[in-house]
Amino acid sequence: MTLIEAILFDMDGVLIDAREWHYQSLNKALQLFGKTISRQDHLDNFDGLPTRKKLEQLSIKRGLPHQLHEFIDDLKQKHTFHIVNEHCHPNFRHEYALSKLKSEGYKLALCSNSIRRTVDLMMELSNLSQYFDATLSNEDVTRPKPDPQIYQLAMKKLGETADHCLIVEDNDNGVKAAIDAGGFLLRVQSPQDVTYDAIKKAIKSVDANRTIKGERGS
Repeated sequence: MTLIEAILFDMDGVLIDAREWHYQSLNKALQLFGKTISRQDHLDNFDGLPTRKKLEQLSIKRGLPHQLHEFIDDLKQKHTFHIVNEHCHPNFRHEYALSKLKSEGYKLALCSNSIRRTVDLMMELSNLSQYFDATLSNEDVTRPKPDPQIYQLAMKKLGETADHCLIVEDNDNGVKAAIDAGGFLLRVQSPQDVTYDAIKKAIKSVDANRTIKGERGS
């Protein structure tokens, strides 16, 4: 019997290759005020954070006026929706993985640091929303990743404890949230790494480690 009963997925960089979309959208909004950031800076310091957290960091590090946050956030989201509608499409690899895992009885949850509207749009266009038992955005929590709250809430909604959950993440902020939530971690580098076989291999690894620990303790 497997230890893992639920699998919790991040969205951007895990199921949707949206890092570049978020970078382009944010920079296009920041360009109006001469506060653009490099692609590497975004990857190193802002990847996986909600837009409002990125803007807070830019105020601290670059002197971005706080009174511009709401305007820039709204503008960034508009740019994001435009790019998503143009470039987000179904991915057979992910559809197969989620449908197969679902048919095997695993509970599935999506836990994203994006806003609800973006999450719903990406899941609709990628044809993945039908597979999730719970879908959470940064609007469902008071403390987004790297805080573990979103994963803890997902576990509660699924009726599972952390020791029965595998969390699939890609960036440092998400990984910290997953570890602090107490779940088992599968870290991926890109959406191309998220396959049925990779997830099942991670589950088998968790089960094998549990068996070894049990034998040592007996």
